[in-house]
Amino acid sequence: MAIRKIPQRKCIGCNTSKDKKELIRVVRNAEGEISIDMTGKKPGRGAYICNDIKCLKAAIKGKKLEKAFETSISAEIYARLEQEITADE
Repeated sequence: MAIRKIPQRKCIGCNTSKDKKELIRVVRNAEGEISIDMTGKKPGRGAYICNDIKCLKAAIKGKKLEKAFETSISAEIYARLEQEITADE
């Protein structure tokens, strides 16, 4: 039986490649709305971040989500991301 390839994605906080399932996906849909996609199936432009508070802090400090989506990100999205990360720890 063939071994399936595991998709790799790069964290925008620490810039390391990890398995797609290990990362949290933030997505911007066609209407420009930003949301957190825990399933990885929502349509739209995605950016990935590790399930680590240090990576989130680095992404906030470098405004990496704003650069990835070419739009401003509300504080509510950052708060929800922090809540998701701290809930898993």
